[in-house]
Amino acid sequence: MEAKIGISTENRQAVSEQLAKLLADEYVLYTKTRNAHWNVEGIDFLAKHKFFEEQYNQLDEFIDSVAERIRKIGHYAPATLKNFLALTHLTEYSERHNDSLGYIKDLLADHEAIIEFIRGNINPIANDYGDAGTSDFITGLMETHEEMAWFLRAHLK
Repeated sequence: MEAKIGISTENRQAVSEQLAKLLADEYVLYTKTRNAHWNVEGIDFLAKHKFFEEQYNQLDEFIDSVAERIRKIGHYAPATLKNFLALTHLTEYSERHNDSLGYIKDLLADHEAIIEFIRGNINPIANDYGDAGTSDFITGLMETHEEMAWFLRAHLK
């Protein structure tokens, strides 16, 4: 049954496509943060192991909320690794040592890429597609990514 929520079919499709890209980015970043949690080594292992766990738990919530937002506007969320890799703006993996600074730099770059992607979609989703709800939703995600990026960036000083 079609969602009759005051947004045209075409506009809901356009918003859904942007949310699918965001979902893919969130999933790839989640996986990379899990990797950091599992494989970090060094003198700061325990602190960074716990830090990365906190971050991937937040990302897990983002994944669910983005997928549910896609469903709320009447579309299906992509849910395969193949789809995520085709849709993401991020790279799946980069070569590095398993030290915390390498992981932090990589994860920070991904958060910043997601922040830029979201920021570029806030006004178009609200103004061009008439979906203030999704615009507000992604604004909140962006703000949390900004905080997570700040935490990562603080480790690099």
